[in-house]
This record gives sequence, structure tokens and C-alpha cells, in this order.
Amino acid sequence: MTSGTARDTRQFLIDQVLLDPQRGANASLKKPLSHISGERVHRPVIYVGMATCGRIAGADKTHAAIQEYLQDSGSDVDLVEGGCVGLCTEEPLVDVQLPGKARLSFSRVTADKVQTLLDDMLNDNLPSLPLLGQYKNPIVQQWDQVPFVEEHPFFAQQHRMLLEHCGVIDPVSAESYIAKGGYWAFADTISRHTPDQVCDIITRSSLAGRGGGGFPTGKKWAAALKAVSDQKYFVCNAFESDPGSHMNRTIIESNPHRLIEAVLIGAYAVGASKAYIFIREEFTLAVERLEKALGQAREVGLVGHHIFDSGVNIELEVKKGARAFVCGEETALISSIEGKRAMPSSKPPYPSQKGLWNKPTIVNNVETLFNVPLIMKNGVEWFRSAGTENSKGTKLFTLSGSLCYTGTAEVPMGMSFKDIIHKIGGGMATDKDFKAIVLGINSGSFITEETLDTRLDFEEMKKTGASLGSGAFVVLDQNVCMVDLARFFTAYFQKESCGKCIPCREGTARMLEVMENVTRKPDKEKSFQTLERFKGVMQLKSLASVISETSLCSLGKSSPNAILNVLKYFKEEFDAHIFERKCAANVCTDLKDFFIDVDACTGCTACFKKCPVDAIIGSPRYPHFIVQDKCIGCGICYDVCKFNAVIVK
Repeated sequence: MTSGTARDTRQFLIDQVLLDPQRGANASLKKPLSHISGERVHRPVIYVGMATCGRIAGADKTHAAIQEYLQDSGSDVDLVEGGCVGLCTEEPLVDVQLPGKARLSFSRVTADKVQTLLDDMLNDNLPSLPLLGQYKNPIVQQWDQVPFVEEHPFFAQQHRMLLEHCGVIDPVSAESYIAKGGYWAFADTISRHTPDQVCDIITRSSLAGRGGGGFPTGKKWAAALKAVSDQKYFVCNAFESDPGSHMNRTIIESNPHRLIEAVLIGAYAVGASKAYIFIREEFTLAVERLEKALGQAREVGLVGHHIFDSGVNIELEVKKGARAFVCGEETALISSIEGKRAMPSSKPPYPSQKGLWNKPTIVNNVETLFNVPLIMKNGVEWFRSAGTENSKGTKLFTLSGSLCYTGTAEVPMGMSFKDIIHKIGGGMATDKDFKAIVLGINSGSFITEETLDTRLDFEEMKKTGASLGSGAFVVLDQNVCMVDLARFFTAYFQKESCGKCIPCREGTARMLEVMENVTRKPDKEKSFQTLERFKGVMQLKSLASVISETSLCSLGKSSPNAILNVLKYFKEEFDAHIFERKCAANVCTDLKDFFIDVDACTGCTACFKKCPVDAIIGSPRYPHFIVQDKCIGCGICYDVCKFNAVIVK
């Protein structure tokens, strides 16, 4: 491409994709231009939130009901399978935009509500259904007395940079993405900047890795650019193996073209002619949309040889991997792409020096890369204007647990964890008090009542001993047993260990054994178990220290964190399990004691019939009793009793 101005490159994109009649005639790219920009439409458009979260909530049935309605009525309406706006508690979401009117978003639209919704909307009437709000649009008429979506409590305090188009545009429409300014940054970059200049821009922006480590992205890229090699690689880590987070999956399903653009810019910046997006095969919808978007980008000429006559060659491939937590570690990921067993290797040398097939390789996660086109498009100062002195930009979180609003949220750096809970999450969903925030399995970090005012800042979090983690944000109330949670974390790491290094393979197994002894009643016939329990607990800290210091990868190094943090913040709860053999939250099954209140028991025999070990005695219509020596604490009696006669102590 010979042009040298931003306007020239953008106009070139528009001419090539939106206005070229030859490309527009292609079936895979042909889209009704009436709705690609999302600003003004010439016929009604219906958007159904069809990301994974929406489908779980029933969006498939809603979409099918809409299709049937439109077919029966013969209405001239565009139906778009959209992504996710982030507010998963309100799914399924259905947006409707009429010609000349602002776009409306309706929440919890199940299949049985479709007829009411469309009967009213297609006749220009506002239905009496749950309404999320209307989107601000200065060039069309706004609906009277309808709040704006941006004013909803979940969205009002967010700073939506990465999520700006998620759930708004058609995720698998190159035209829709380009009409919103997509691929402009890439076109400008390869025509106006050298790779060294791109690395410098990213460095000056202070973009830090969002995978948990917070390493400066520009510094990482510059190291790979300076490396001398006949071949370099760029890899996007879209694996997202932490079970508490799904925000990367959400944004891929909702806006895959931005990820493709980001990878192309990154590959150009480090001098890589081959790039990969490594993703879990189980992410079926994300893979499907990503591959479709990549096919469109390749067809338009954004991927491949001599891109836009610029002399730049970048091949991009979606690489699917099997489910394994260790694949999220960059050296294990590289081994998997090479066709080997996913096992980590020691560092140094780092992948930027010797990575994929022993060539310089950059590995960045999805969220980090999503920032890149925005920085290249809007400038360094624009990005640095958000955040704190030490931490710039925003952070994506998967809000879950005991919150009123759950889903994917984009939080400005500098916001306190307390504000995230109350201003974005809507506060606690139960009448139980707040207990802790879990920032992902891979970090094992807890934010407690004492540290709840901590701001979202890499340096401030280090001072509290917490790590940002992958983006999981699980809010716990007093019903959660922290000791049992630590046991669960340990069991997860033990199962996911690749087995390569002894500290992780054997250490996690030993920690799990200790935690199971802590949360389990001792067998009365084996008196030495008490001694084993105390001995194991006494060795727990030193064992954790050895595992953390000597494990090969971050999986092993972080595996003791949950236990150490429980000992640090919830020691009294740990002590109660060890010494009193009590679980205050009544979660640890083996430590539960079940009793029957003789005054409340009617002798209905429901518990007697369901007890699997015959630990309940009594006659019909007379109070029953539980034989403690036989009781295994399964809780079936508690579940089946209709008179609240079974008590847990």
C-alpha cells in the first residue's frame, strides 16, 4: 500500500471491503449494509445474545422462536446472532432496533415471551417486558422515559474500551467490524510505522501483561525484535484454563476480528511471518467464530502474502489444544503447538530468545492483545489517561459468586475492590456477610475484609501479598468454608500437574493428603490419625515453601498459595478444623454432626427410609434418633425432612 496518511489507509479498507462490488458479491462476506454500523437502519434489526452464556440461559430457543415468528409473519427483518455485553445474569438478551429509532435491549427474553415482544415492537409499541435500556445514538430518535443502557448500575462504573463492541456488532461480519473502525489500526501500522516504532509505542503506553504477571508488553516485544533469526513466531494464548474466568472466551465469541487484528499488529511489530492463536478445543463457539472471522480476513487480504501491497507477509492459524491447565503456561503451550506433550521447560532461555521450534517467539494472552489496536489507533496518551500512575488501562474480570450482577466487566485500574463489588456487582446477593474475593485458582490470592479497600494496582496489590491472577473474581459469603476451598484448590492442582517435576507432582499430592486429613473425621479404630494430622499441619508451611521455590512452572509455584493464604487470613477457621473438629460453615461433610429435634419430629419415617447406612432408629409417628457412631454425615436426612427437625451442629 503506497499511501502514507491515516485517511488514505482507512479509505483503502472501506473501498476494499465495504464498497467493492466484487467482494460484496461473495457469499461469506455479503451482509446487509443496513445494520453493519449499528448507527442507522433501514429495516428492523433483531440482535440475539448468542455467546456461550446466552445459550446456556436459553438463547438458542429464543432465537428459534424469533425465526419461526418471522417466517410465519413474513416480516422483512434482519436477525443477527450477536455476542455478549457482559451482564450474564440478565440473559437471554434480545435487542431490537427500528428504522429511525434507538436500539432497545430487553432482558430475560425466553422463548415464550418472543411473540409479545415482536407483536408490540414491530408495531412501534413498547412492550411491558423487562428492559435493560436503550443505546445512546444522537442521529436517531430516542424512546421516551426509557433509561440508557450505559446508566445501568452494572455498566455505569465500567470503562468499556475492550468491550465497546461486544454484544453490539455482528461478531462474524468483517464489514460490521470495519464500519466501526476495525482493522484501521493495522492498516495504519503497516503503512506508517516500522516494527521498531510499534514496539516503542507499546512501551511508552505502559501496557502490562494481563495474564497475571504484569510484565511490560513493549519490552517483551522489543527483545524478540532484536533477536537475530531467519524465522520468528507470534502466539496468542487464548487457552484460559482457570475455571473461575471466562472473559477471554467471551470477547473472542463477541469480537473475534479485534483479536485477529491485534495478533497481526503484534506479529508485524516483532518481525514474525507466522502467528498462532492457541485455544481450547472445548471452546466450540469461540473456535467456530474465530475460524470464520479468520477466513473473512484472509479473503479480504488482511492475512497472507503482500498484505495490501505493503510487502508484509503474515500467516495466521488457529491451533486447538486439549483441556489441560498446564497448557496456559507459555513453554507448555509452545510444546503443545509443536505436537509434543504439554510440559513446561525451565527459563531462561525465555521464549522471546528461544521458543517455538527454537526460534524467537512472543506469547501474549487475549486481553493484553485486545488493547493493542486501540493504542495504535488512539495513541499512547489516550491509553495512559485511564488507570493509575503504576497501572494503566483497564482490567477484565469474570464476576461470579454471591453478587447481584455477574458476568464480564471491564474495570478501570485504580478502582477499589469494594467499589467493584458494590458499584458494579450490585452488592451481595445473599443476606450473609462478605467473606473474601478469590482472584483465580492460578493465583490463589484472597481479598478479605481488611484488604477490601485495596485499589486495582499492580504495586498496591503486591504490598498486600495478593496477585491479580487471570481475571477470575469470585465473591464468597460466610456460607463458604475456606479450609474446604483450599482443599479443592489443592486437589485441582494435583490433578492438573503434568508430573514433570517432583516438587509439583509429589508435593501437591502430599498437601492434598494433609488437607483431606484436616477436613475428615478420624477413624476411631486408627488412633495414629490424630498424630498424622498434627504432624502434617506442622509441616505444611515448609512443604509449601519448597514446592513454590523449586517447581518448574507457575502451576507448581502457585499451587500452595491458597493454603498459605487461608493460614494467613483465616487461621482461626483452620484451627477449628484441626483442634475442635468443627466446620463453622457446615460445609465439610465429614465434620458435620446431625441430630433430630424430638419436639419437631413427627415420625414421618422419610429420613429413616432414605438413610443409606441405617443410622436412624424410631417408630412411625414417634420421634426418631440418629446413631452417631453409624452416621456418615451424608446429609440426606437433612434434605428430605419437611419439618426442619434435622439439625446440623
